Amino acid sequence: MAATPRRPVALVTGASSGIGEALARQLAAGRHGPAHDLVLVARSADKLQALAASLQAEHGVRAWPMPADLAQPDAAATLAAALKRARRPIDLLVNNAGVLAHGPFTDMAPERHQQLIDLNIGGLTAMLAQFLPGMVARGSGRVLNVASIAAFQPVPSLATYAATKAYVLSLTESLSEELKDSGVTVTALCPGITATHMLEAASAASSELKRLPAFLVGDADDVAAQGLAACFAGTVICVPGLVNRASVTAGRATPKWLLRRVSGALVRRLKSS
Repeated sequence: MAATPRRPVALVTGASSGIGEALARQLAAGRHGPAHDLVLVARSADKLQALAASLQAEHGVRAWPMPADLAQPDAAATLAAALKRARRPIDLLVNNAGVLAHGPFTDMAPERHQQLIDLNIGGLTAMLAQFLPGMVARGSGRVLNVASIAAFQPVPSLATYAATKAYVLSLTESLSEELKDSGVTVTALCPGITATHMLEAASAASSELKRLPAFLVGDADDVAAQGLAACFAGTVICVPGLVNRASVTAGRATPKWLLRRVSGALVRRLKSS
């Protein structure tokens, strides 16, 4: 009797809510290809356990909650070692974990800036360094790095966050070319403002974010669907939403000095309204 084929395994960071949870649910449901078993990573053990139980009950996949704080220097290595001991190779790595902080640069504590850098840049890079070599050695694998449309332009009041996402986009584009013909694809998902708990938390401390028009706020399920479709197609950059794509296209054709002026004017207008 032939052995049952191994179901592909996806590792999703920041899986406990928002875009990460939507990505995990769609992967378990097999909406964009074969159903995946899931390794679920976030800081909240309770939320991960509840999500794992839900995915197993609804879709019959296996799901392993693995709580971790990826901002810590050894977190990615510890996670990779545990999966190696379990003989659980990762076929799809989703780097979704991230943090956002809104406000004037000089009003934020130095520790807050460092938190953004440690997770959005340090944690993501460490995960890639741990899991990409195995994919390349096997000659197959996919990576979905969640960036932001903030990666394409300067964003006053989101200066550090936007800079970290610019890093994610640049790294993704470099790796996609570096790994060409290796059997491994790397995709950057660059959503606009999306209705998630992270946005709610940032809005609670920012009067400007509270006044955002509803049509500018995307849906996490739709963002996840477009991101996974792009990932499985091997597309390098995915910007969900017509408004966001138009903004990115216009931004790339606009001189940097003008982008800075326009961004600054918009922020000042929001503050005074």
